[in-house]
Amino acid sequence: MTHPAFNSGSVAVVTGGASGIGLAAAEKFARLGMRLVIADKAADKLADVAETLRMAGASDIMTAELDVSDRSQLQALETRIADRFGGTDILMNNAGIGGKSSTLEALDPWQKMFGVNFWGPVNGTQIFAPRMMERGRPGAIINTGSKQGLTTPPGNPAYNVSKAALKTYTEALAHELRTSVGDRITAHLLIPGFVYTGMISAPEKPASAWTAEQTADFFIESMNRGDFYILCPDNDVTRELDKKRIAWAVGDLIENRPPLSRWHPDFKDAFAAFVDGKG
Repeated sequence: MTHPAFNSGSVAVVTGGASGIGLAAAEKFARLGMRLVIADKAADKLADVAETLRMAGASDIMTAELDVSDRSQLQALETRIADRFGGTDILMNNAGIGGKSSTLEALDPWQKMFGVNFWGPVNGTQIFAPRMMERGRPGAIINTGSKQGLTTPPGNPAYNVSKAALKTYTEALAHELRTSVGDRITAHLLIPGFVYTGMISAPEKPASAWTAEQTADFFIESMNRGDFYILCPDNDVTRELDKKRIAWAVGDLIENRPPLSRWHPDFKDAFAAFVDGKG
């Protein structure tokens, strides 16, 4: 089974496409002969990226320096794409940023992370989806989330909340698309594991991390199966462990445990037993 938008006639737009998962996904699209639009803030990388994708087989390439938190820039890009290619078939809202944050201080990192991680995909979807729907062609919207938006571990609440909000938005998007255009345009939430990208401050790939290419392969296979939740494992965390961590997080609400009880000293042993299948 292959997703109907994965064909040589499609136009794919990838934000944050100059490196990491975005670039790896764009290379997969290029090998299918798609026309590609790569948008990224890293203007210095775009020329090399375009050449890489041409060599991979892309039939035509447009690049754009872009800040996804600026809705007017996305609107201008969508118009350029419509003029050149007629519209978009695959929209991958992949641009994302990290950083440090606290619940009690410093508003700036919250605004920056929400601007890119949440408002970027909302802006992109609201601007691109209407013409995608009007075209009457198979399509897909892929939003790159995070496991931190599911289990919300301590340490960076602004990032966690931005990705949790994106999860909820993408679920609602999938429902609205399903009720308006059926299965013709699908929505998907990409949930990477530990991936070696520019967001990881390490000179070499850690043994526990997947490569961006492995993540892109998994995401393509998952979309071909029709998956909405694309929950990626890595070399350290299996899908089964991910499922138990997610189930425990939901269990905090159901069992009325303290929030983030997985990291609460009173529940350390109970969580370990749950993971081992003894709880």
